[in-house]
Amino acid sequence: MTSSEVETHDEAIRKAGVLIEALSWIRRFRGQHVVIKFGGSALEQSDAVRSFLTDVVFMETVGMRPVLLHGGGKAISAAMTAAGIAPHFVQGRRYTDEKTLDIVAEVLARDICRSLVRLIRKSGGRAVELSYLTQNALVGERIELPGENGESLDLGAVGKVVSIDRSLIEDTCRSGCIPVIPSVVLDADGGKLNVNADTAAAAVAGMMQSEKLVFLSDVPGIFRDKNDPSTLISHLTADQCRQLIAEGVIDSGMVPKVDAAIEALQAGVKKVHIVDGRMPHSVLLEIYSNTGVGTEIVL
Repeated sequence: MTSSEVETHDEAIRKAGVLIEALSWIRRFRGQHVVIKFGGSALEQSDAVRSFLTDVVFMETVGMRPVLLHGGGKAISAAMTAAGIAPHFVQGRRYTDEKTLDIVAEVLARDICRSLVRLIRKSGGRAVELSYLTQNALVGERIELPGENGESLDLGAVGKVVSIDRSLIEDTCRSGCIPVIPSVVLDADGGKLNVNADTAAAAVAGMMQSEKLVFLSDVPGIFRDKNDPSTLISHLTADQCRQLIAEGVIDSGMVPKVDAAIEALQAGVKKVHIVDGRMPHSVLLEIYSNTGVGTEIVL
């Protein structure tokens, strides 16, 4: 046997080992729902999008039931700039007036959602858009923020998820399709509301009692020292997360994501994962390997 043949043989054995390692996880999660929140900088990178969607198709193929919920803040900001509308934020949340809402809804439901459905189909999977344009799966209500002096701060047409059409989502999964859901909801009167994608994903995962909730972020997970990649924390409890927030280790944009994770766990989700959406096949490595590549959070 030549050296090249030996290398090919060894590579084949290595690949078989990877499949065997994944087998126990595939059997364990077969038939279970996983809600995946996708957005951020990964959504702007075509290679990352294709890699991620290949992972999602793989998950559905081996029996898991992925539910994809997405945002699109950067695309919304770009569309607003093109329309000559200056963004306005209240305590870090985008104020959504009527013109802004039209752009948000158009970008999320018509542009990004339909693009993701097309790409999943190109990857060999089946996907269905669940939005106010087709079949609506999310119902919400308006929210306000408390001000420094106890007053209520108006955010415009901004809301939270208060109920879901669980049967619609589950029936879509059972049919072998991947539900793709934008973070735009309808209120009780049929009006559209802009919803934070992290909190929407957490609400959907909790109401579905999902096995897992996965946040695709622009960082590999939670670090003890954000400037030192070797300090990535692979496993945390909700109480440990609260302590790290109090210490300032978890700060800025990661805080609302972790808060949403804890809410999902309290609602019945078994485990939450934060992984780097820019890393090829990060979702598969996190779920179907013994070591994982991000941070997992449990109660």
